Amino acid sequence: MAGVRPGRRLEEQNVRQPFRIAGMILLGASFVVSARAQQPGEATYKAKCAMCHGADGTANTPVGKSMKLRSLKSDEDVKASDDTLFKQTKEGVGKMQGYAGKLTDAQIRDVVSYIRTLQK
Repeated sequence: MAGVRPGRRLEEQNVRQPFRIAGMILLGASFVVSARAQQPGEATYKAKCAMCHGADGTANTPVGKSMKLRSLKSDEDVKASDDTLFKQTKEGVGKMQGYAGKLTDAQIRDVVSYIRTLQK
């Protein structure tokens, strides 16, 4: 190229390189954040449980209040074993329908694990 001193293109590449690296790091970090942002069971809980039990598990929803649901953060539910919560979710309890045939056992276990995160 006429008028361009030798090595100029190399200098331009050296200047751009840190920006490319930073872009790749940010892209990689966004995948890690999105993977951690949603825990197993969270999407199922939001789709199947939150309408009654609330996004935070306190049952502070119109349906939760009308059905007089206790908070999933209550001592009774916090002390309940995972197997008990699994059974109640699968078979139903009180006015709550069971989810056998609607959710897999793995999905129910994931929901129980997610409920445990709400109880912290």
